[in-house]
Amino acid sequence: MNNGLKKLFVKRLVGGLERQSITKCSEWSVHYRMMGQPFPGAYSYDHHPWCKEMTDCEAETTVGMKAAQMGYSEVALNKAFYTIDILKASVLYVLPASTPDASDFSSSRFDPALEMSPHLRNMFSEVKNVGLKRAGNASLYIRGSRSRSQVKSIPASQLIFDELDEMNQDNVVLARERSSGQNIMQELMISTPRVENIGIDLYWQQSTQEAFFFKCPHCSRLVQLTYPKCLIITSDDPLNPKIEDSHLICPECKNILDNNTKPEWLGLSNTQWVPERTNRNIRGFRVNQLYSMAQASRPAVLAMKALRSSNGPTEEQEFHNSNLGLCHTVEGARVTDENLQDAIKRSTGYSKFSESQHNSWKAMGVDVGPKFLHVEITEYKANSKKTVDINLSMDAKVLFEGKVEQFEELDRLMLAFRIMMCVVDAQPEKRKAMEFAQRFYGRVRICFYADTINIRDVGNLPDKDDFSIVVGRTVWMDTSLGRFKQKSIRLPIDTSFEYREQMKAPVRSYELDKHGNAIGRYLSGNQADHFAHARNYNEIALALGMSKAKSQNVENLPI
Repeated sequence: MNNGLKKLFVKRLVGGLERQSITKCSEWSVHYRMMGQPFPGAYSYDHHPWCKEMTDCEAETTVGMKAAQMGYSEVALNKAFYTIDILKASVLYVLPASTPDASDFSSSRFDPALEMSPHLRNMFSEVKNVGLKRAGNASLYIRGSRSRSQVKSIPASQLIFDELDEMNQDNVVLARERSSGQNIMQELMISTPRVENIGIDLYWQQSTQEAFFFKCPHCSRLVQLTYPKCLIITSDDPLNPKIEDSHLICPECKNILDNNTKPEWLGLSNTQWVPERTNRNIRGFRVNQLYSMAQASRPAVLAMKALRSSNGPTEEQEFHNSNLGLCHTVEGARVTDENLQDAIKRSTGYSKFSESQHNSWKAMGVDVGPKFLHVEITEYKANSKKTVDINLSMDAKVLFEGKVEQFEELDRLMLAFRIMMCVVDAQPEKRKAMEFAQRFYGRVRICFYADTINIRDVGNLPDKDDFSIVVGRTVWMDTSLGRFKQKSIRLPIDTSFEYREQMKAPVRSYELDKHGNAIGRYLSGNQADHFAHARNYNEIALALGMSKAKSQNVENLPI
């Protein structure tokens, strides 16, 4: 054997023995990962000590609810690479969408990891396919959650959901169910949360709910960093230079915690995760940006964001979600029990199926559920508001809410209540909805949602039939659910519990898009919200029906 071959043999032998000696993912990470900014060099837990325990966690399900930019995505990558390299098993990595999330993942996460690490470069034999990276007999499958076909059963030993709150929640459940028959040993769910009881928070509630504690360098007590207790803000104006004096303090002894020495007092030997619940199989880890060692999250910056959170709902929600890692619902973002009770109190005691006034317009909204059609029938009467907005100029009185099993049962309701316009959910029973619309030509429309539409308008779909319309989901739900806050809707005294619960399900989430623009959307998670959408379709039906007679006096409109 010549000298060159001998050196190569020894190198590979040593490398193989090194990998065999590695029994923890954190050991593998330190040994083989190289990182770029903001902490360039060999991967280290010095700057993200909270990540080590989660990296080595062997629970069947691990939940990471986090503030933004806290290193959790690197934990996911490390676990994926470790599973492929050491365990020789495949990984299914789920992102919110295939496009652009999968391509962004490849270009901003996967490719740089390979470029900086010779070991990873040698490990993968095929990386050109965006959705599939091969490493010998093991593979990294990268999928989006929006399409059901994207999350079909894949033979993998690790299932990772990255930014779970941005995903189609129904398909998250589907991916977990379809994977249950495969060789899945572990699953990791990580996300910045949005609102309570939706997305990552549902899994967090089932977990150990662990908080990151450290030994105070002054009083030696075991404490954690929380807002507002531990952040001292030194100015009421985020533009005042005095804001730079903002700092962290120990919640017990009140001494200043020097941000520059964080790597010392947050060192691994001084920290530990403390569970809120111990009788759980699912482990949950949550951390906020008060712990961050990045300059972009120093106390002065967090102080500025805390002050700006009072500027509006978007800033308020972003601060709680992205900076504190907490669920947060902005006041007025959802229908409350008080709103519903007030709508019933103003009903003057009428019941469902009560007779309606002769000079009122009646509309019907229908949402298609998995087993039932959810129906709301409402009469509208002009109010005293001086406005050209049809929906704002009318008050609503719900005459009926309930469920039917067949589309043909809607015919009886159309005739019994003398409905002037009905809007029905287009999916998933498009054919049955079309047949219903044809039976009541001109009085039924089939509705598609498109959140790209940000004005409250009703548009026809080009190259489609005469019955289909498309609307902006968020802007119309602002109107239909906003009636409860505006006190322009009444409910019968026998309104069903199911109707009331589903009316509370949608929560308006305020957030920033990738370009920093404020956007809003309604989230319901896994909670049923069919009656809320029936209410929405009903409101759209009012606008459609009234627009036909917009030049007439509302009080004198014919039935």
